[in-house]
Amino acid sequence: MSAARWVFGRLAVLTIFLPLWVEAGQTGKIAGKVVDAQTGEPLPGANVILVGTQMGAAADAEGDYIILNVPPGTYNLMASMIGYGQMTVTGVRVSVDRTVRIDFRLQQVAIDLGREIVVEARQPLVQRDLTATAASVSAEEIASLPVESFQEILQLQAGIISDSRGELHVRGGRASEINYLIDGISVTDPFSGRMAVGVDQNNVQELKVISGTFNAEYGQVMSGIVEVVTKDPRDHFHAGATLYAGDYLSAHKDLFYNIDRVRPLDISNGQAYLTGPLPGLRDRLGYYLSVRRYYSDGWLYGQRRFNPSDSSSFDPKAVYIEETGDRQPVAMNYRGELYANAKLFFKLRPNLRLRYSLLAHWYRYRNYNHLYKYNPDGDVTNREHGITHIVDFNHVLSARAFYTLKVARYTYDFRSYLYEDPHDPRYVNPLILRNRQDAFSFLTGGTNMNHFYRTTTSTSVRFDLTSQLTKVHQVKTGFEIRQDRIWVNSFEAYYKGLPGGGIFDPTAYFARGTYTQKPIAGSAYVQDKIELRSMTLNVGLRYDYFDPQWKVPRDLRDPSNIYRQRADAYRPAEVKHQLSPRVGLAFPITESGVIHASYGHFFQIPPYEYLYTNPRFAVAPGGLSTLMGNADLKPQSTVIYEVGLQQEFGGWLGLDVTGYYKDARNLLGTRIYETYALGDRYARYENRDYGNIRGITVAVNKRPTEADHLTLSLDYTFQIAEGNASDPNQEFYNQQSTPPKKSNIQVVPLNWDQRHTINLTVSYDLPRRFSVGIVGQFQSGLPYTPAIQSLETTFENSGRKPYNYTVDLRVARYFPLGKATGSLFLKVYNLFDRKNELEVYSDTGRAGYSLVSHYVVERREDVNTLAEWLKRPDFYSEPRKVLVGVELEF
Repeated sequence: MSAARWVFGRLAVLTIFLPLWVEAGQTGKIAGKVVDAQTGEPLPGANVILVGTQMGAAADAEGDYIILNVPPGTYNLMASMIGYGQMTVTGVRVSVDRTVRIDFRLQQVAIDLGREIVVEARQPLVQRDLTATAASVSAEEIASLPVESFQEILQLQAGIISDSRGELHVRGGRASEINYLIDGISVTDPFSGRMAVGVDQNNVQELKVISGTFNAEYGQVMSGIVEVVTKDPRDHFHAGATLYAGDYLSAHKDLFYNIDRVRPLDISNGQAYLTGPLPGLRDRLGYYLSVRRYYSDGWLYGQRRFNPSDSSSFDPKAVYIEETGDRQPVAMNYRGELYANAKLFFKLRPNLRLRYSLLAHWYRYRNYNHLYKYNPDGDVTNREHGITHIVDFNHVLSARAFYTLKVARYTYDFRSYLYEDPHDPRYVNPLILRNRQDAFSFLTGGTNMNHFYRTTTSTSVRFDLTSQLTKVHQVKTGFEIRQDRIWVNSFEAYYKGLPGGGIFDPTAYFARGTYTQKPIAGSAYVQDKIELRSMTLNVGLRYDYFDPQWKVPRDLRDPSNIYRQRADAYRPAEVKHQLSPRVGLAFPITESGVIHASYGHFFQIPPYEYLYTNPRFAVAPGGLSTLMGNADLKPQSTVIYEVGLQQEFGGWLGLDVTGYYKDARNLLGTRIYETYALGDRYARYENRDYGNIRGITVAVNKRPTEADHLTLSLDYTFQIAEGNASDPNQEFYNQQSTPPKKSNIQVVPLNWDQRHTINLTVSYDLPRRFSVGIVGQFQSGLPYTPAIQSLETTFENSGRKPYNYTVDLRVARYFPLGKATGSLFLKVYNLFDRKNELEVYSDTGRAGYSLVSHYVVERREDVNTLAEWLKRPDFYSEPRKVLVGVELEF
């Protein structure tokens, strides 16, 4: 029996016992009660509708109503009944997976005179049904923030930090422990654990971040859920465009080469959207189309002193340096981005809806490489392309039940090379890359020979349905089948007809070659949200299935089967099954206060990179230089405990205090094996690392009032993230060093152990006139390992880098243009031009100086001085950036 048929069979059996299905949170719910304003008696049969939509409900015998399947957004909600005046509540904001409670008190009228009461809804500062930490950011809030990317929005959320390499960590977990979803479909690249689909923040209707425990509907995650709901078509024609440009304006020209040359178009952005109903099919078909192009030269430049074809000789008796460059500045961390998005909305019947979404992105960028500073044309350029198709069929069965069928497919393609043709004659002798004057000298020529290509294609099918069984029980359950296809091709460019010029490179030896893998995954879950007046309870159970569809060596001393040459040298990797329970509880302690507590077991298959790397099981001769994948890796696991308090004060101020603890086991690490050939060793990925994270977050939120128009959000997180290793390759690197380092026998601070984090967002908004937004961030120093001349002076990560802070500003002035509106805006990032130190020298703990000059007594400086080498602009965050733009809405 095939693996795919086995999965479908198991899930078919599960469906017998799971009669109701629901999609992973993409909609919210509105519920409440309609009563007579004078008597307080319920009004059975009262109609409650979302104005401008066909969604609504009738109150039952007790006056209660429930409206399911409401997309996130802001609505007007109207209640009416014969003999009573209408009442409309405006500005009702619906968020994914949340229940908004709106009660109506209708006034009796003798004659219907068209009298209507209008009340403005207040966004609740306390979410009474919240059983775990979650934050939602609306499209309106995103538009008011000084942010340029999806990642910048995430960094403003409590519990999320960015490490020195720019990777995000949620509550102390590794960067690969986040699951990204778009419109209910996972778009996490299973190979790397990063997001596979680029998202333009201007297309986001709502961004939801879950950093606490997760309901059973969410799987393959241990630290955080990032869920994006994209914008739907509007019911009237709208269009808009945004243009802006700018550059870096910094006083630190001694550190950032070429930063004093200001060119207003070095950073440019243009974007536009169209949305509305299709003419002639106004009530049946709607569209949303958008495109965005962004380019930045970056802030790190090299100087073209040398061309890649230059060669030098550093024989002390006769130094020869060929220098043919024009000494012009060359951008070394530039980035170009292009986004395209299309969504079509078909209303087949009043209760049948079909959506088709297309999201695409193209990136082209370079990562700064200090070695190539004077030979900037010799390093590789990276190219990414991703495209996603989602078909979503939504069928409303009744006022209390609906189901969805989703079919999705995305492709992510990554390519890294200098010249596209590996036989390009511009590739030069790779020995030039090894020809440096000393360890503190820049390259004087040469070409990076590496070519790396990778494509991930993921196809998934989901079938979901929701049912509000009673006023108390909302049951969710569902399943998903996913087939992934991973293609990797790694090789070296040719020189004189030979790959890599025929020079043996042990790192390229095990990475070289091409392979294709097609793992299969499946899941099913059941979830019950019990909403009582006195509490909300979420209980659920999840089942996960994974078949790696690959093999592992039987004899780990002969993984490539060249010594014993056994006929049964390999066995199939085992299929993995996992059950994980989830429990969450929220109960009010006052009219404006709620306590929540949650607990759960969470599992995640390691990124495919660690399962399938080196599929030839080749071991490079002569020491330890080989890494080997392991398709039999077990799921990594985390047990999470959380307890928190929400409290509202005075109707305009909210306080949220949450404490959490995470116990991580079976994390990815490496174990060293020796082959039958004496001295030949390799490192194999295995489940052997562990860690624990504990912390507390305090958040204060202020809503705007008519008197001050001021919105404020302030959060502080204290967190300790410890483990035996930060990197799965840590043991491999330890054993490669001279002399070999001992592995940690106790927990140490992880590389992203940021103890203190503060986020502040303040905005002042006079509608249609003027707005100011300020974002401030403070981060205490990340750990580093003190060392002198590469010899560690104490235990790992015992030192601390300096603290960092930034302040960003957005100012906008709005003006009318007939039926259109426009705005002029200014954005300033790193307002105070602070030099935040992201990386440091291990002998001083600072980015600006090192003790190297004290023990490097004498060296020739034909290429560069020691001070030039030690000046590392890439050790710092980006300097002050100023953007000026215009936005038009029609």
